[in-house]
Amino acid sequence: MVKKEGFEHRVLIEPDNPSIVCNDDLCKKCKLCQKACQNDIGVFGFYDLEKTGNTAICINCGSCIQACSFNAITAVSDIDRVKIALNDPEKIVVFNTAPSVRVGLGEEFGLERGAFVQGQMVSSIRSLGADYVLDVTCGADLTITEEASELVYRLKNKDKYKFPMFTSCCPAWVKMCEMYYPELIPNLSSAKSPIAMQGSIVKTYFAQKVNIDPKRIVNVTVAPCVAKKMECKRPELNAAMGADGQDVDIVITTVELAKMIKEANIDFVNLPDSDFDSIFGHGSSSGLIFGNTGGVMQAALRTAHYYITGKNMTDEQIEACEPIRGIENLKFLNVKIGDYDLKVAAVSQMSEAKKLIEMIKNNEVELDFVEIMACRGGCANGGGQPRVIKRPEQETTRQNRNHNLYSTDNKNQQLRFCHENPEIIALYNDFLGEPLSEKAHHLLHTHFEDKSYMLDISKKK
Repeated sequence: MVKKEGFEHRVLIEPDNPSIVCNDDLCKKCKLCQKACQNDIGVFGFYDLEKTGNTAICINCGSCIQACSFNAITAVSDIDRVKIALNDPEKIVVFNTAPSVRVGLGEEFGLERGAFVQGQMVSSIRSLGADYVLDVTCGADLTITEEASELVYRLKNKDKYKFPMFTSCCPAWVKMCEMYYPELIPNLSSAKSPIAMQGSIVKTYFAQKVNIDPKRIVNVTVAPCVAKKMECKRPELNAAMGADGQDVDIVITTVELAKMIKEANIDFVNLPDSDFDSIFGHGSSSGLIFGNTGGVMQAALRTAHYYITGKNMTDEQIEACEPIRGIENLKFLNVKIGDYDLKVAAVSQMSEAKKLIEMIKNNEVELDFVEIMACRGGCANGGGQPRVIKRPEQETTRQNRNHNLYSTDNKNQQLRFCHENPEIIALYNDFLGEPLSEKAHHLLHTHFEDKSYMLDISKKK
């Protein structure tokens, strides 16, 4: 790959990158970011600047942020935008928190790595001045309700669709697919990510329920992922607002939220627990494990089982799906649902996903459904989570975050299935109709585009 002069020592980051920025004054030229992007993600070294028009290719995953020991590479900060909204009396600021934030945020305040701090997280956001605090776990439940319905529909009409079906909730994977594997775009689930779905619902159903003009809402999402800063700007995801604005206005990371809490002198460790607001504030444990590799797959299989058989999985059937759990990069599972013998896989870390894709393309493995997460171990270890430098601590942190999310999902939980969430049921009864309805398609589904021209601008139509 031809290198831009003077940037041989780090990954290349365009000035308009919505997710990632580098302060070269802090850069020590260690090249760790390059190694992470090349070896773990498969982007650096996999494009030619002569063909890209001297433009850097990036899937916005933030692996370079996690690899940088000197804080030279960081997420683009949107803190000031949030503060402006909070200080504007004409605005209604709605915070939405992704599942993985609650197992990362405490680390910024000296708590045990992976500590589950949901109650304190909600309290701290209220202390910052949020008008409403919602849980993206509900958005995950909604995504599964649509995605599992889509999977079942494809299975019943298998001659019309390409398999395997791939999840589409990881925006870094989606961007990789659009650029490097456009032939797989028909395989992508059309269901939006939980954050994007929740954005559409906040600006429609939620706004109606609380009697607020959606144009007054500033919809802020706290995510473990810097690629979400890119995702929220995709115009095809603004079904609710259209030309009037974005469905998700601002995305800040776990680290950015921690910085805001510290700047406000909030005593996070000693905060009493607080609950989410009542509308879109109570998700299932299936939605909560979305933050882990394999979590989306498990949640989808449970709901697909219900739609195919009319019955929920038993505890024994749920336990039989547990091999898809864990922080290993690649896991396979065979599961029988009704008359279907499904072969599924969950893969995390983009370079490992690329290997699996090649296996699929070469007919070395046959699969029906594949979950892909760009970051190792899933969203809980995303580019917006607190950085862990020492390698032994990295493994411990991944294990703790993974364990503490999964510990919420056990047979003693009252709400273990996405499709049984009363808030999701009410949403369909009062607003959407049913999964895959015309209204659901408009607000909750999207489309993807062949962007392979970004790798070779001479092929741009």
